[in-house]
Amino acid sequence: MVPLSVWEKESFFAPSDIVIAGSGLVGLWSAYYLKRKAPSLRITIVERGLIPTGASTRNAGFACFGSLTELVANARQMGEDQMIELVEMRYKGLRRIRKTFSDKQIGFEGHGGYELLADADSNELRSAIDQYNRTLKKITGQQKTFRLQNEKIGRFGFTGIHHLIDSRAEGQLHSGKLCQSLLHLVQSMDVTVLNNIEITGYEKVNGHLLLHTQQPFSLIASQLLVCTNAFARQLLPQLDVTPARGQILVTSPVDNLSFKGTFHFDEGYYYFRNLGDRVLLGGARNLALTAETTTEMTITDTIQQELERFLREVILPGKHYTIDDRWSGIMGLGSEKMPLISAVNDHVFCAVRMSGMGVALAPVAGERAASLLMGDS
Repeated sequence: MVPLSVWEKESFFAPSDIVIAGSGLVGLWSAYYLKRKAPSLRITIVERGLIPTGASTRNAGFACFGSLTELVANARQMGEDQMIELVEMRYKGLRRIRKTFSDKQIGFEGHGGYELLADADSNELRSAIDQYNRTLKKITGQQKTFRLQNEKIGRFGFTGIHHLIDSRAEGQLHSGKLCQSLLHLVQSMDVTVLNNIEITGYEKVNGHLLLHTQQPFSLIASQLLVCTNAFARQLLPQLDVTPARGQILVTSPVDNLSFKGTFHFDEGYYYFRNLGDRVLLGGARNLALTAETTTEMTITDTIQQELERFLREVILPGKHYTIDDRWSGIMGLGSEKMPLISAVNDHVFCAVRMSGMGVALAPVAGERAASLLMGDS
């Protein structure tokens, strides 16, 4: 055991007003809003990995708020009022990201979003588009948030697709650059970030929290905010959060790639985008839901082979390419789609369960978490 120096005890590891577990998007936005509300707060973010480990830097980089069929499914599951609230949170979050950072800082590109449908009744589809355009107008300010644009299917080169729904309100960004920009921002606000430290438990001692770690020392805080999303139950096993692995692959550059934008298929279970002149494709988790309910950040033949089939048969038929990158990230789901932002007890709070929409939800979730810790009404 290497003892800490007095300098370390009184700087990096000094007692904090608030310790945030997890340096992903929600943890960083929470620190940002806490500092804006109370600049004198001593805040420490503790990250178990060298960089955010989970979904924040391992997602597909979609700046989206939900495809039409996904929102229809959400409304059926949670009711229309909650679906609208969730979409508003996502849409506001995306706007706040672009208000806080320049497009160049986060690699934002506004090519729009699309949904691909292999089979749908044209009249029912147009009716649903009209209905949701009326519903979402007060959120997006657009007369037509969704538009049917089947004429683009051939132009994009897709096969087996009968309908294409366009949403100009969506875009794409660089997840790593967004996390880096947020990290630099909160550090400039005097937030301490400690990496490679995992909080393994906590106990209340003399009115404060003693946070146990895998390192040979503990941390002291007045409050703890858990923002580890899919991994939250490792510290708070009572939470309604279930891990869900999302696997991704990226192709080599494709000659004359005919599309730009973010694309959804099968209620969002499949998703792809251009990455310059490469294609990033992820999803197919619904083929093996039980196996993909895991925190193991590995890839599997079952999912990767299905992604390759979809890429070969639907997205890039007849094109030449190789698969250059593969990875996975872990999302946090639950019995409800709404984020879980709540008090566990008087000293411990959580902001988790982003349901695969952490990029869009994190700014609003972080602001709500900050208000909860500060006791705002």
